[in-house]
Amino acid sequence: MGKVVLVTGVARQLGGRFVRRVQRDPGVDRVIAVDAVAPAHPLGEAEFVRADIRQSALARILAEYAVDTVVHLDVSGKALGTAGRTAIKETNVIGTMQLLGACQKSPTVRRLVVKSSTSVYGSASRDPAVFTETTPPKSLPSGGFAKDAVEVEGYVRGFARRRPDVAVCVLRFANILGPRPDSPLADYLSLPVLPTVFGYDPRLQFVHEDDVVAVLGIAAREPRRGTLNSGTFNIAGEGVLLLSQCSRRLGKPTVPVLLPAVTWVGSALRTIGMTDFSPEQIRLLTHGRVVSTVQMRDTLGFRPEFTTAGTFAEFARSVGPGLLPPEAVGRAVDRLAELPLPGGAGPRERGTGAVQTTHGAR
Repeated sequence: MGKVVLVTGVARQLGGRFVRRVQRDPGVDRVIAVDAVAPAHPLGEAEFVRADIRQSALARILAEYAVDTVVHLDVSGKALGTAGRTAIKETNVIGTMQLLGACQKSPTVRRLVVKSSTSVYGSASRDPAVFTETTPPKSLPSGGFAKDAVEVEGYVRGFARRRPDVAVCVLRFANILGPRPDSPLADYLSLPVLPTVFGYDPRLQFVHEDDVVAVLGIAAREPRRGTLNSGTFNIAGEGVLLLSQCSRRLGKPTVPVLLPAVTWVGSALRTIGMTDFSPEQIRLLTHGRVVSTVQMRDTLGFRPEFTTAGTFAEFARSVGPGLLPPEAVGRAVDRLAELPLPGGAGPRERGTGAVQTTHGAR
């Protein structure tokens, strides 16, 4: 018989996409899709089992279906429906504990894949320019989804020590974007005007949701020759973008806010339900975060189809033009350049002006 794959968090778009994708793997015989709520999207021929991973039913499900591969995607920073932060934390942390306990007791489980986040590195002023998988954070996350991810990875490491016969793969994803984004950062970037931290222009990395599904497929199967898919890997598109570049490419104005007042602005946005402007997101939009993807390429053998810039371009197309579309701004600049200069001089030619004058003064 082929592999029996159990996937958690299938009610989310990403989980549903992976379930449909993994069914096409010729080595997979059966897919068991698990979530506490019924998904609104199709799951193909997967068998949906309605179960809350915070409960003890997982051990029975693993035994009943003789599951040998578990892909844990029910770790998220954004609630489904009306669920609050408390419910999300319980699902992320307690749900992971229950799942790992069930996997530890199962004699059939041979591979475990866990969706994590680069937010485990935190964001601080003393951070290194680039984080590797072994770089300790300068300041551990104190709350929110980042703290959940740190706790989840701690429990996964404990499981790996207790069950060395199980191949464990932890994928630390950068901010996931694409045509159908579902994250607090995507909600922030969808605002008509972007509040930013005055005096800071953080570096950001993104990974396309198509690449997320593709790398999950690599992690869930036996490694290809010359690669290894057990361990911890940073997953991100090549390159970085500054937040100022993101705002210009979206055509959205920014409102710089002094750092002490950012928390108040975040609370106001949460109150009116526009976005979850959490403290961890404020730190990201202050200091940014960049991770190394050398292990992703050289050890895991995965090369994303989309770069960070390409991923963001896909997202920008999905949200539509902002208040200041880049094309309109470019046309306005061209019209200004054609206006006559003071004193009766003719229109300024493109590429001349202050820069050329300064150079001449030298």
